[in-house]
Amino acid sequence: MKSDNIIREKSFAFAIRIVNLYRYLCEEKKEFVLSKQILRSGTSIGANVEESVGGQSDKDFYTKITIAYKEARETVYWLKLLLATHYLSQEQADNLLNDAEEICKILGKIQLTLKKRNS
Repeated sequence: MKSDNIIREKSFAFAIRIVNLYRYLCEEKKEFVLSKQILRSGTSIGANVEESVGGQSDKDFYTKITIAYKEARETVYWLKLLLATHYLSQEQADNLLNDAEEICKILGKIQLTLKKRNS
């Protein structure tokens, strides 16, 4: 994977937004359980993408990308739950959900490409 690519950039920018969301949920909404869950999953996406770059093999790379995809899906779940429980407004949730879904699509495409290449 190239060192300057879209998934690294998007997942890092998303992680920053998730950290800011965590602060907002803790400070403004006094919510400490769900906020910790979304902090973990939302920042794990970029961490696993970054680890994939340093993968020692194609299998290692694929494994880390797959974990990043799963973390992105989990983050979508937490965002939907935060919306449904009124910790986030529709506008706040939609903005983050759009970014999370885009990250899922990119990671899914990477997985498909790797599967085809290695078949």
